[in-house]
Amino acid sequence: MTALTLMLTPWMVPHQIIPWQDAVTLSFLGKVDVLETYDDEIRSPSLTIRAPAVVRLKRTPGHIKRGVKFSRRNVFVRDDFRCQYCGARKSAHELNYDHVIPRVQGGKTVWENIVTSCYGCNGQKRGRTPEQAGMKLLRLPVKPKWLPQVPVVQLGQRRIPEVWSGYCGDVTAA
Repeated sequence: MTALTLMLTPWMVPHQIIPWQDAVTLSFLGKVDVLETYDDEIRSPSLTIRAPAVVRLKRTPGHIKRGVKFSRRNVFVRDDFRCQYCGARKSAHELNYDHVIPRVQGGKTVWENIVTSCYGCNGQKRGRTPEQAGMKLLRLPVKPKWLPQVPVVQLGQRRIPEVWSGYCGDVTAA
């Protein structure tokens, strides 16, 4: 069985996707409530349970950070998965991030110098600034104070299990 489990925060917001084995461990430790299960059974010599599909943390995760970590995914979320040059909205695998001031011109890899771009616009801009390339940014890049929740589908799950659909917002279930 290769089932994954959707873990929710105590406020019922998708937090992360974990292996079902971790969900079973967290359940036995009393750290999560199992809200939904799969039809598959997990058997041991003394116990039979159904595989957890959706669990909810009982307490706030201690590792939720106070600031927003710089990462490729978080740049895409900040920019709403839109190319900041042409405005096209695309999936994560159709995007990359672009240095507004290119590294060859001394640009740094920081929130204030990175924007989401499609491959076409990134190729057109090359190692130049937007002004040098005759392109215009839709929005100036800034370090966000917070990020909105991202649907699980955009986090890498192409299709979500049907049992998750009530917890993941506007995404298509498998």
